[in-house]
Amino acid sequence: MQFFRSLFALRHKYRNFALVDHKGVCVAFKQCRLPPQNGRWVEVEEFRLNWLQHPLPSSARIPPKPVAHKLTEN
Repeated sequence: MQFFRSLFALRHKYRNFALVDHKGVCVAFKQCRLPPQNGRWVEVEEFRLNWLQHPLPSSARIPPKPVAHKLTEN
């Protein structure tokens, strides 16, 4: 039974991020579920090693996802 549950369980998809310096040059890649907090990380569709040490193409960037804000009742 556990096997069938694991087949249908929701899995969090890893997202791809590229670290860019102040000039927009790609210096690193990272895969994680949530956006990295420190540094200038931008979400990209995929990794391409030829982007390293070169300006990150604007077509590679994924627009930031809107953050859902909780409404508080006063």
